[in-house]
Amino acid sequence: MFHIKCIRVLSSLRAARSLLSERHFSFKGVTYPQLCMSTCLHRDTLHRDMNIAGLVKRTNEVFLSRGCSTSQVKHNCWNCKQLLDRTPSFFCDSCKTIQPPEEGTSFFKIMDCDYTFTLDTQKLQTRYLQLQRTLHPDNFSQRSEKEQEYSESQSALVSKAYKTLLKPLTRGLYMLELEGMHLKEGTDSVAESHFLMELMEINEALDDAQSPEEVNKIGQDTKGKLADLTEQIDAALHKGELHTAKDLLTQMKYYANIEEKVKEKLSDFM
Repeated sequence: MFHIKCIRVLSSLRAARSLLSERHFSFKGVTYPQLCMSTCLHRDTLHRDMNIAGLVKRTNEVFLSRGCSTSQVKHNCWNCKQLLDRTPSFFCDSCKTIQPPEEGTSFFKIMDCDYTFTLDTQKLQTRYLQLQRTLHPDNFSQRSEKEQEYSESQSALVSKAYKTLLKPLTRGLYMLELEGMHLKEGTDSVAESHFLMELMEINEALDDAQSPEEVNKIGQDTKGKLADLTEQIDAALHKGELHTAKDLLTQMKYYANIEEKVKEKLSDFM
């Protein structure tokens, strides 16, 4: 039984079929019904692939939209009442007065960064310094009490956003929070026996290290593991595999702790 699309094609060629027998209507050895069926199968495959591609595109669009403000409500300047066109708006374009922090704006939006795990940290630092030069409370010591209050709030928010996005671990955990997932203490799903044994061996080696060279070797190995985890987490987040990303971030948390212990151990030799 032909696909309904094939029936439509057939109906438009009834006159031709009445004049040509099935064995005469062929194309390189393929009969008319075979050719029609092949065409329909090809179209079905093409439509299926297009639907899958569309789904992936929509998934990526949803993923990228997480870095934007969760609120689409427009705000007005508290001082001159003019509409604020940008989000976030640190200052009013009309009266140049500092504005209060906007609830629901993500750290990525505040720091003008792409919503990605492997963001440009150099751009992040430049943005941080730029904002702090204009928002720091010292610049508002002669202004109204309300402006001083908003300056302190905005400056503190920018600092928190910067510190959160600067390091891969805190950045990844924050991205999970935006997706509705949290990494709670005592619920590590990757704390399997072989992983715990590996961590114990690294910590024991670090405790027994008698020279800076030994400590540095452990530090380099740890940095390598963190670099590998960064790539895996980035791939998992882009695919929308949040549970995988969560497990990998748990591993990163442990290795980040070891990295801090390496720094402390090296300071003991100085």
